[in-house]
Order: sequence, then C-alpha cells, then structure tokens
Amino acid sequence: MHDTTALLVELGAVILGLGIIGRFAGRIGLSPIPLYLLAGLAFGHGGLIPLDASEEFTAVGAEIGVILLLLLLGLEYSASELVTSLKTQYPSGAVDFVLNATPGAVAALILGWGPVGAVALAGVTWISSSGVIAKVMTDLGRLGNRETPVVLGVLVMEDLAMAVYLPLLTAMLAGVSLAGGSLALLIALGAVGFVLYLALRHGRLISRAVSSDNPEMLLLVVLGLTLLVAGVAQQLQVSAAVGAFLVGIALSGEVAEGARKLLTPLRDLFAAVFFVFFGLSTDPADIPPVLLPAALLAVVSVLTKIFTGWYAARRAGIGPRGRWRAGGTLVARGEFSIVIAGLAVATEPRIGPLATAYVLILVVIGPLTARWTQPAVARIQAGRGGAGTATTAQEPPAKSAPERRQSPAHEDLTPEPAGETRD
Repeated sequence: MHDTTALLVELGAVILGLGIIGRFAGRIGLSPIPLYLLAGLAFGHGGLIPLDASEEFTAVGAEIGVILLLLLLGLEYSASELVTSLKTQYPSGAVDFVLNATPGAVAALILGWGPVGAVALAGVTWISSSGVIAKVMTDLGRLGNRETPVVLGVLVMEDLAMAVYLPLLTAMLAGVSLAGGSLALLIALGAVGFVLYLALRHGRLISRAVSSDNPEMLLLVVLGLTLLVAGVAQQLQVSAAVGAFLVGIALSGEVAEGARKLLTPLRDLFAAVFFVFFGLSTDPADIPPVLLPAALLAVVSVLTKIFTGWYAARRAGIGPRGRWRAGGTLVARGEFSIVIAGLAVATEPRIGPLATAYVLILVVIGPLTARWTQPAVARIQAGRGGAGTATTAQEPPAKSAPERRQSPAHEDLTPEPAGETRD
C-alpha cells in the first residue's frame, strides 16, 4: 500500500476509534483517558496491530496535544492570578517536592541504581501530568471550581521547577562540569523570567497585537505564536508546556475568549492523540517484570499526591470537599515522567520499563481518583457518623471563564480567615 494511503487509513481508523471510545466513556460516566491509553497499548509496539505508517505523525500530534492543553488552561487565568497563586502556594510546592520526590529516590537507591538513578526516578515520581490533569478537569467540568487555582498553582510550580531540574539532570547524566551545568541552568531560568515579565508587564499589548475580528486570522496567529514560543522554550531547556501556558495567561479579554472557542475542538482532537501515542510507544511485554515494584511505588505516590493537594487546598482556605478533590486530581503522572525516564535510560536502562509501568498505572488511576476521592471520603465519613459539611454543604456554582477573566485576581487565591473554609 502506498505510504500516503496507509497513513490516511491508519489515521482515519484511529480517529474514528477515538470517537467511538469517547462516546462509550461518556455514556458510562468515565473519563476517556484510560480507554485512550489502553487502546494505544493494544495497537502499539508489541500490540495486536502495530500502526507503523502513522507513527511519526502521531508523535508530532501528541506534542501539539500537550501544548494545546496547556494553552487552553492558561487562557482560563490571568497573569496576576498566576503570580498570586505562586506567592501563596510556594510552601505547598515545597511539601509537594519532599513528599513525592522522596519515594522515587529511595526506591532507586534500594534497587541499586546509584545517585544519578535516584535523582532521575525522584523526578519521575515527583511531577504530575499537566496534560492529563488539564483534560480531566475539563471532562469533569471543574475549571470553575474553587480548588482549581490551587491545583494549577501546584502544577505551575512543578512545571517551572522543571526549568531547574532538567538542566541539572542532563548535566549529571552527561557527566559535565559544574560550570557547564550552571550555564544551562542560568539560560533556562532567564528564559522563564523573560516570558513571565512579558506576560505580566505587556500582556495587554500582546493581546492587542494578536487581536483580530477575522476568526481565521485569530486562529492562525494564536496557534502560530503558541507553537513558536513552545519550540523556543524547549530549545532553551524549558518545558514546551510551560511556554504554552505562559502564552495563554498573556492573552486576555475578548482575544482569550475568541481563541478559546476556536481552539477547543483542536485541543480535544490532539489531546486524544497524545494519550493514544503514549500507549502506542509502550511494549506490553516490558511491563510484567516490573509490575510489582511499579505498583507499590504507585500506591505510595497516590497517597502522597492526595495529601499534597489536600494540604495546598487547606492553606488556601478551601473546604473539605474541595481539598479531597484537589488531592485526587493531582495523582496522574504522564509526559514529564516519560521525558525524564527517556533522558536517563541510556545511563540506567532499568528505569525505562519501571517508569513506563508506573506512569501507565497512575495515568489510568488518575482520572478515577480525580472523580471518586471526595465521594469515597464522604461515604467513609458518613459511615462513621462524621460526614459534616463534606456531605451536607451545597456546592457553590462554578464561575464561567469570562467572569474569572474580568476579576483582577481570582477570589479563591486569597486564604480565608482562621476557622472559615469553603468547598
């Protein structure tokens, strides 16, 4: 079969299959992400029917999917909200690092992987998946929830921390000098600082320059700008996801609203491709030998991430239900963990299969914990006669994106006075 013909047939079959899977997931009230991943696992390397012709296109589509997920997430919030969140949530970032990096480092040392392997596996277990979590919050309709800025604050701190972590890990893996590693770190930090400065000081000018009454022109300019910034960020050892997120927060007003409407269908398509590609790139035969240690590490990680989210939401004055929702939402691992494992696999080959199994477990469990952690806790409390506000309080209505954009700072970023909490 001609290469182009095979590509079209495979892509058509994949996209049609995703549509059917998505409809099925919607009918049973489940996020489609786990089903997308399992479908990719079934038809990837070592699966039932390898999709060779469309592999390269799917890889590029997966990168675009992550970028669009973070761009649309950034469009929901302003630069001032981001800064306020970082100022109020930095202790939560420290707790997040200690609780979630430690299990990976300890596990690597127990397995005899040495200091470099410990640093690499610590990163795998530390960083939540911004792409998966953004999709889950969208699917569950939680972008306007009171705990969402807290979740975003933790995710942004993790993503920005990657600007420090990745250059250091790369230097350790390559065995370069301290001076070489420091130079890469300074470049990465300078890039993040420059983009943040533009977003905070010149966001309105950027929005004016991008603005257009023609939907086609607006789509092309916003999408092109996002891909350009993401590519430059990646080249400077900063996450492409961070670059896309910062582009989103730099845009405001009618530009943000118009871009959101135009880009949402594209985001949904390429986000689905990202999750399928993750499964396609995994050989099922590599998973069984490392399934037990990966499962044990995943169990510990679920508990530490739930506590991280609970703690962060509590600091922000969010009520009991919102705390548990925040914790459950942060569980999923994904793109960053795979990137870290890919960097380290040449030095420590055993990290590849373990990280893949670990991420697959948590990327499947993550959407489930996001949906069911709070209801499960409420049932346990009800069974013990201590449901309290967790089961009786009414959920406040979610704010729409325009309402959040009109506010100079998100109301949920300001901690409540002592003794008061909100759900």
